[in-house]
Amino acid sequence: MCANLWCMEFTNLYFLGIGGIGMSALARYFRAKGYAVAGYDRTPSPLTKELEAEQIPISYTSALDDVTGLDPSTTLVVRTPAVPEDEPKYVWLRTKGFTIMKRSEVLGVVTRQERALCVAGTHGKTTTSTILAHLLHESHVGTNAFLGGISNNYRSNLLLNTNSDLVVVEADEYDRSFHHLTPYMSVITSIDPDHLDIYDTAAAYQEGFNVYASLVTDTIVLKQGYRLDRSRLQARVFTYSGEWTSETRPDFYATNIVVCDGQITFDLVGPKVDGEDLSVPNLTLGVPVWVNIENSVAAMSIARLNGVTADEIRRGLASYTGVYRRFNIHLNTPRLAYVDDYAHHPTELEASIASIRKLYPERYVIAVFQPHLYTRTRDFAEGFKRVLRKVDELVLLPIYPARELPIPGVTSEILGGTVVQKQDLTNYLCERIRKLTCPVVIATLGAGDIDRLVDEVKSRISQLV
Repeated sequence: MCANLWCMEFTNLYFLGIGGIGMSALARYFRAKGYAVAGYDRTPSPLTKELEAEQIPISYTSALDDVTGLDPSTTLVVRTPAVPEDEPKYVWLRTKGFTIMKRSEVLGVVTRQERALCVAGTHGKTTTSTILAHLLHESHVGTNAFLGGISNNYRSNLLLNTNSDLVVVEADEYDRSFHHLTPYMSVITSIDPDHLDIYDTAAAYQEGFNVYASLVTDTIVLKQGYRLDRSRLQARVFTYSGEWTSETRPDFYATNIVVCDGQITFDLVGPKVDGEDLSVPNLTLGVPVWVNIENSVAAMSIARLNGVTADEIRRGLASYTGVYRRFNIHLNTPRLAYVDDYAHHPTELEASIASIRKLYPERYVIAVFQPHLYTRTRDFAEGFKRVLRKVDELVLLPIYPARELPIPGVTSEILGGTVVQKQDLTNYLCERIRKLTCPVVIATLGAGDIDRLVDEVKSRISQLV
């Protein structure tokens, strides 16, 4: 197969699983490039509705009506691993000789055409890549970007800039997808074991990142405390952290951090590279969440290494408004606050809960957590229990299965807390709030379909303020 998608004769692209955040960005990208784009997804969602409004046809059934007219000589099929092998459309397309590529393979082609600034890691990929894309977009440098979430600044997961050869990409380790990429520069935010259904062991997970890091051609910005096999690297390595707290000083870090009246200010300390001091003083964090200090240090490091000026960094960081479901504060009154966050791994939950405690130190915290995947719940049960004990009250929804079948004995009950069905959650929360006389924070946490409940929860509890 030709390594360059644009030298193929394809004029159409059909996406199996088009409603996924990464797939939808690719669909938008190729539609903007002039290709005919269509796709399938199992269920409608706000994102698929947006795609349809952009004149991208989508089927929501396994019927073959929308694929039988496709020509394998002119149509490339792009699929996500979330689509099962026995999905009738997928089976039919395979048997008819269509060229089928994984999303990660197509994204890999894109990274070979542009200078790819990739963000990898167990946690923080989406926020860090979105901050980086915003800083570049708001500067004289410019960028294209495939984001793993919907940017609040742009209401999209895709940025296009025909004048820039940079592209920001979220490098997903699931299914070893990031091994298809050719990064020019990369942030690696963390290497905490995850996806053990794919990697089996923590050592294999670490090796997956060693392989990925060996693909980076110019620069790696690595979170302080994590290790790579440097004998295999072709890239230079800088380290970073939110604060300088270890004996070894990182290359990039935040100092003079001040939290006051809901605002976070700090200075970026950076090294001298090619004679230029990459430090930036007097920064204001647009989304004042503690973990975003660390995320923004990583993003600013790559932005500075690509020529974004100190003044552009200041303006860009202050104007950043966040990512959908990355610590979104939906309600904030003296009596009641409501935070929604995508955290679904113990380390992410710990960071989210710590941020809540820093922002609302005296409040009673009720966390609603929807576990994501039976395997993750099983593999990290002790970690989940340890972290979730840090809230005052824990409410659990049933496990969101995604691509998995149930595992005997693995249910939300093993994490402790009170298990509530989705349809009963809002009434349950309202009753709990009415019985409490102290200020309260409600936090909905998880990566499944808990986001479908956010508007309802916000509407109902707002009436109790």
